Amino acid sequence: MSEGLKANPNCIPYPPVGCVIVKDGQVVSRGHTNEPGEDHAEAMALHQLAEGVEDFIMFVTLEPCSFFGRTPSCAKHIARTSCKAVYVGMIDPHKKNSGKGIEILKNAEIEVHVGIREEEVRKQLAPYLLTE
Repeated sequence: MSEGLKANPNCIPYPPVGCVIVKDGQVVSRGHTNEPGEDHAEAMALHQLAEGVEDFIMFVTLEPCSFFGRTPSCAKHIARTSCKAVYVGMIDPHKKNSGKGIEILKNAEIEVHVGIREEEVRKQLAPYLLTE
């Protein structure tokens, strides 16, 4: 969750999402939401990942986006990698996402766990979340 705090205030109006990538129990990459039109947390972490790192696990505070807005879909980006599992704090309530990112990951045969520290994540992200 602390990785997402690095995003404020530059990420506004987007939520301050954080992402950590782990391989063999070691953090190998981190990311957070950047300015509008720049990388989301997952894309930032994936771009910083050392070449050749495979079968990694990703922890992200909010469901990866499923749609192309100002940036490409994070869920589709993750689906093209060798990520073996994604642990998500909470489902994104935005009507364009709302479980669709999770579905993309599962269709790519990536193990998905939702609700990791959800109460804390929801409290941290509540001021920034959109439903429309």
